Amino acid sequence: MTMTNHTTADQWIARLRPWAWGGAVALFLLPLVAMQFTDEVVWTSTDFIFWGVLLLGTAIGIEVTMRLTRNLTVRLVVCAAILAAALLVWVDGAVGVF
Repeated sequence: MTMTNHTTADQWIARLRPWAWGGAVALFLLPLVAMQFTDEVVWTSTDFIFWGVLLLGTAIGIEVTMRLTRNLTVRLVVCAAILAAALLVWVDGAVGVF
């Protein structure tokens, strides 16, 4: 019995899924940890809510993309677009580019 490329790719993605969600949690906690060591990072609850919504929206968008598409090219393009949009929102929230 042979495996198709989709099965192998899906298994690979399934193995990476906990690491991706763990990375999102680690990114969420990074400013909290930084606030313990330096006075240069001063976040309010509003900042954490914004950051959490941005991370959660990005992670859910990528998760939905991975579950609904099978084509690797489509997955890469859509995930890159989601990450670019999240980066644009983050930059605009940080320094007000637009």
